[in-house]
Order: sequence, then C-alpha cells, then structure tokens
Amino acid sequence: MNSPNDRPPNEAKIAGLVRELLVELGEDPDREGLLKTPERVAKALAFLTHGYRTKLRAVINQALFTQTTSSMVIVKDIEVYSLCEHHMLPFFGRCHIGYIPDGKVFGVSKLARLVDMFARRLQLQERLTEEISQVVMDEVGAKGVGVMIEARHLCMMMRGVEKQNSTMVTSSVLGVFREHLATREEFLNLVGRRTP
Repeated sequence: MNSPNDRPPNEAKIAGLVRELLVELGEDPDREGLLKTPERVAKALAFLTHGYRTKLRAVINQALFTQTTSSMVIVKDIEVYSLCEHHMLPFFGRCHIGYIPDGKVFGVSKLARLVDMFARRLQLQERLTEEISQVVMDEVGAKGVGVMIEARHLCMMMRGVEKQNSTMVTSSVLGVFREHLATREEFLNLVGRRTP
C-alpha cells in the first residue's frame, strides 16, 4: 500500500513539464486556447492524486461506532474516479462495499471517503479493490468484507483495442465472505440488484 506523502506537488514544475509536452506533441503553448493549460493541468493532476497526501486517520476521524449488530452492512454505487498507472488515463465506475461488523461499524460516509483516498492515486483496479477491502477489514475489525468494483477504462476505450462497451469487474472477499459461500453469494446478490 502506498504511504501518504505530506509534500504537495510542485505545480509550477509540473506546469513547465506540461508546456514542454505540448511542444513535443506539435502544439504551440503560446496560442490563446493553451495559454493557461499547463497551470490547469498541474492543478488537475494535484487534485486527481491527492490520495497520496491523505492520511487514513484523518479519513476515519473517529467515526467508528459501537454497535451490536452482526447483520451485513452494504453501501452500493460509490462513484470511483481514478487514473490507471500504465497510461495515466481515467477509469471510472462504481464500488460496492459490504461487511459484517464485530462490535463496531463505520460512519457511512467514511466508506466513500476511503474509496476516494485510494482512488485518487495512480492505480490498478485490482489493487484498488484489495486496498479498500483490507482497510475496512482492519479498521473496523469486521468478521468479513466484500468489495466489488465495476469500471470502464479509457485506456481500452480511446486507444489500444478501442472497445467502448467493455467493463472490468474486480472483487475482493476476506474473512467470512471468503470462508462461507452463502455469505459471499448474499453479498453478490445484493450488490447485483439495481436500486429503483
């Protein structure tokens, strides 16, 4: 798991590199439409990678609550926006998280914040899925966790094989979700249902 870096990116340096990139691509960075592009790209990249500078403790922020339930908790359709580390092109989709508490539950918004923390880094969808499930398992002390991500990758849609309708699905199951088929099937069935 990548550790957070407290140092903010040097946006002026990034802007200079983007300007050079524009020249190498055959563009004129001094034409009207591109005058501010290097600075805009630098700010966008700083935002799109802010997960490197986000601390887990700050995300959770004491939002673990004592609760005696042992029923499955599921949050569906958490929006995911990330950059693939191979081409630095976006991938986007939905994340579904389910867990069975063992005395503690997350504040519901914290699950979405955890997804963002890991998604806002250069990523592989497979690793992103695993990182989210492991943190949920560890931080809430769950009996089991299931995470599924369904995403579309622009590196497949805009270049390479150019398949516009493909979706990648990854899942990670830990604890009782891995050990008990019925628990895993309940999770997959519930996240597969479309919300009205």
